Amino acid sequence: MADSNQRGAIFDWDGVIINSEEHHRVSWDRLAAETGYVLPEGHFERGFGMKNDVIIPELLGWTTEPLEIQELSLRKEAIWREVVRELGIKPLPGVEPWLETLEKEGIPCVIASSTHRENITSTLEILDIGKFFAAIVAAEDVKRGKPDPEVFLTAAKRIKVAPRGAVVFEDALVGIAAARAAKIRVVAVATTNTREALHEADWVVDQLDELSVAKLWVK
Repeated sequence: MADSNQRGAIFDWDGVIINSEEHHRVSWDRLAAETGYVLPEGHFERGFGMKNDVIIPELLGWTTEPLEIQELSLRKEAIWREVVRELGIKPLPGVEPWLETLEKEGIPCVIASSTHRENITSTLEILDIGKFFAAIVAAEDVKRGKPDPEVFLTAAKRIKVAPRGAVVFEDALVGIAAARAAKIRVVAVATTNTREALHEADWVVDQLDELSVAKLWVK
């Protein structure tokens, strides 16, 4: 049961913890070259933050066959992990200091992302920051992707925090919409969108260590 007095931090992954935009662009390009499918212009921007099982049939129009969607999705993520090994990856500026601050304050953190679990766990090992997160809610854990609030509500339950005590950290417009739908306050990080485009968020920052616990959780 959620504790109405408990505070909790819910983090999107791509664009909030890591800057993986180029890795994802390259992996979609390689998948298209490998399969012969065509990538529509502007597909990446429209699909950022969405699950592959929405992107592939609805945004790309590649196929509506469930088995092929699954195969393409898994292959894309396998390519992504190859690209990460090739290009390397780092936490975004300000991430580690902010996670350390939350740890000192006793505020549990959870990842809530449309990314596949293996991508998250393998990257956490590379970055050595897994100790900061009490749980992970990944693409496999929810039926409905953002802007549906399911991923954030599930994440809040994992750390036993009520929506009113949680704060979401997001970079994508669909993620901000999902947080709004979940009735959870949201901080937008201006990594993949302009500050102006993120106006629906409660706060907008360039990097996470601009924040303070006192600002987000008023006792």
